Amino acid sequence: MFASLGGYLLYIALLLIVPLWAQSKVKRTYRKYSQVATSSYMTGAQVARKILDDNGLYNVDIEETRGVLSDHYDPRKKVVRLSSDNFHGHSMAASAIAAHEVGHAMQDAESYAFLRFRHALVPLANLGSNMSFILILAGMFLGMMNLFLAGIIFMSFAVLFQLVTLPVEFNASNRAMAQLVSSGVIRNNEERQTKKVLNAAALTYVAAALVALAELIRFILMFVMSNNEE
Repeated sequence: MFASLGGYLLYIALLLIVPLWAQSKVKRTYRKYSQVATSSYMTGAQVARKILDDNGLYNVDIEETRGVLSDHYDPRKKVVRLSSDNFHGHSMAASAIAAHEVGHAMQDAESYAFLRFRHALVPLANLGSNMSFILILAGMFLGMMNLFLAGIIFMSFAVLFQLVTLPVEFNASNRAMAQLVSSGVIRNNEERQTKKVLNAAALTYVAAALVALAELIRFILMFVMSNNEE
């Protein structure tokens, strides 16, 4: 009983505490380094433009977008969108995030394998996110294990998407660091501080992947145990 209770509490901790901790870490790190200007004193928009031009990506535009940490790269319209603070900011946080999003543009231009795979998974991942819990709950309440299994299969697509996201994001951050250094945007001890921003952001993706994987494993174990009881 205590073992099962301990396992359940550990699962709850993973499901709730880890993502909250990761989000808190990102916000604290971003808040800290958004107050520290780079020695180059370039805005996030200028950093993004410089790295794009240095890599021949003249067709990729840069736009300001609303929200906080709403920065992203739109592969359909070939646009790097930066939140207002990062678009206009001269900070290490602004430079790191701008370079990271440009890293995705570089991946897109090179047809980076994991990025292509993630794009291909989007329809299945969306279907899995929308349908998996409906099928699992229907299977549980109706006692129809085929529906339960179908829900697990749909969920696995969403989990796979989360796992494939990890190498995409880490690769974009590695590209960001290399470009920031080679372009002279950051220098000397600024590298260590910039890595803290990128690493903190990566934690959110790791946390999301862990939670998704834990959910999938829990339902797989429930399915196996139900079949064994029959």
